[in-house]
Amino acid sequence: MNPPPAPEPGAPEVPWHRVHPVSPLVRGWLAVVAIAFVYGQNTLSSFFGEEEPSSGPDFVSGAPLLVSLLIGGGILLLILLGFFGSWWFTKYQITERHVNVNSGMVFRQQRQARIDRVQSIDIAQPLVARIFGLAELRFDVADSGSAAMNLAFVKLSEAHELRNSILARAAGLQATNDSPPPLAPAGEQGPAGGQSPEPGQMADARFPPADAAPRGPRAASERVVASVPLGRLVGSILLRPSTVFMLLGLIGLAIAMSNIEGFAPFYLLPALLGMAGALWNNLNTGYNFKAATSADGLRVGYGLLDTRHQTVPPGRVQAIKVSAPFFWRPMGWYKVAVNVAGIGGGAANDAEQRSVLLPVGTYEDVLAVLSVVLPSPGVEAPREFFAAAINGSGTAHGFVVSPPRIRPLALLAYRRQGYALTDTALVARNGALHRTIAIVPHARTQGLSLRQGPLARRMGVVDLALATIPGPVVPVVRQLDIDAGRDLFLEQADRAAAARKQTDSNHWLGDA
Repeated sequence: MNPPPAPEPGAPEVPWHRVHPVSPLVRGWLAVVAIAFVYGQNTLSSFFGEEEPSSGPDFVSGAPLLVSLLIGGGILLLILLGFFGSWWFTKYQITERHVNVNSGMVFRQQRQARIDRVQSIDIAQPLVARIFGLAELRFDVADSGSAAMNLAFVKLSEAHELRNSILARAAGLQATNDSPPPLAPAGEQGPAGGQSPEPGQMADARFPPADAAPRGPRAASERVVASVPLGRLVGSILLRPSTVFMLLGLIGLAIAMSNIEGFAPFYLLPALLGMAGALWNNLNTGYNFKAATSADGLRVGYGLLDTRHQTVPPGRVQAIKVSAPFFWRPMGWYKVAVNVAGIGGGAANDAEQRSVLLPVGTYEDVLAVLSVVLPSPGVEAPREFFAAAINGSGTAHGFVVSPPRIRPLALLAYRRQGYALTDTALVARNGALHRTIAIVPHARTQGLSLRQGPLARRMGVVDLALATIPGPVVPVVRQLDIDAGRDLFLEQADRAAAARKQTDSNHWLGDA
C-alpha cells in the first residue's frame, strides 16, 4: 500500500469527500440479484412447489422456513455491511494540483492524478446509475494508456461541477473565491440554440478571449454542432465494410454447410449471435450521438442503455482522421476520429469508440467538428481545401502527389495519395476506394521517419511516417519521390520544432 499523498507545501488542508451511499449497490447489483434469485428459488420451491427443489446447497433446500429466513437475513446483513464498508472507505479529494481517490477496506488503494496532465474527463452513466441519478467520472491522463482513475458514483450535477472545475484548472485558469453560477443541465444548450452551422460556412466554434475567461468553475454553455439521426446511424452500420463482409461470410458459410448431411440452421446460431453483438455495440455507442462546442472543448454524448459524456480539449488532440468508406460515399457520409493522449492506448478496452468524434456525418458535420478540434486550419478557404483533401485528387490546393511511375504499385491511388502543408498542420491524403485524410498539427509532431522497401527503392520512392501517440490515426505520406520525401522530412522537423516553442499545451484554454 502506498503512503497517503502528502499535503502540498503551503497549501491549505483540503477536505475529503465520500461518494454517494448508493454507489456500492450500483457497482454490485448484479451479484445481489444473482444471489437473491438462487436462494429465493430454492427456498420457495422447497416449501410451496410440488416438484423437488432444484439442485442447490443443502443448508438452503432442506432447512425449515424460519432457519432459511434467518440464513437469508444473515446473508443480506453481510452484503449490507460490505456495501457500507466499501462506501465508508471510498473518499476523494481535489486540490489545486491533484485528484486523489482512496478506496478499499482490506486491501487499500490510493490513486493520484496530476491535474495538469489530465487529457479529458468522461461522465459515464450505466443503466442502474441512471435510475438513481448518479454518474461516474473517468479521468484520462497523459502517458497512462487507459483511464488513469475512476470516481464512482456521485450525483450527476456534482459530476458536471467536478468536471468543469478540474478541466478549468487543467487548462490553466485560476479560480477565485467568487461563487460559480448555477449549473446548467447536461443537455441544455447555449445562446445559439443548438443550431447547426450555416451552409457554406465553417462552424463558428472559436473560444472566448482570455479576458472573458470565467472567474471560477462553471458549466460552460453548449452549442450543438453535429448530431446523428437514428436512420443515418442504422444505415451506416449496415453499409460498413465489416458488416457487408460478415453478411457475405455468413451467407457463404450457410451455403457450404447446407451441403453437409444433417445440417440444421441452428448450427449457425453462434455466428448469428456474434454478428448481432457487433451490430448492437455499434448501435448502442452511436445512439443519440451529439457533438457540442463549449468553452472547454468538444463535448460528445452518446448511448442507448449506458450513456457517456466526454470532453475533448482541442489542445490535447494530437492527430485527426477523416475517413469515407466505399459504401458510404454515395450517401456523402464521413467518420472523424482523433488521437488523444491517455485514450488511444491498447490497455483501454473502449479506446476505439472513445476516440470517435463523429461516427457518421455529412460534410457539414465534418467541418463543424474540425472547426472545434482544429480551430485554425491555416488556409484561406478551408471548405474548398478539405473538400479537395477528402474527395479530390491531383495537385489542386497545394497537394503534392506520388510520381506517375509508381502507377503499377498503386493503380487507383497514385493520383490521389500525397500531402499538403498549411500554416498549422500537415495533411496526408490516402486511399482510392476507402478514402482517408490524416491531419497532424505541426506542434503535435513527435517524430519523423523515412521508410523504403525493396520495390520502393526500385521505383525511387519513399514513405514518410509521422510519429504520434497510439490511436486510430496512423499518419503516413505514401510513395513520395525520394528527393521530395527527404526535403519534406527536413522541413517538417524544423516546422514542428518552431511550432512547439510557440505552443503551451498545458494552458490550451487560456491561450485560445
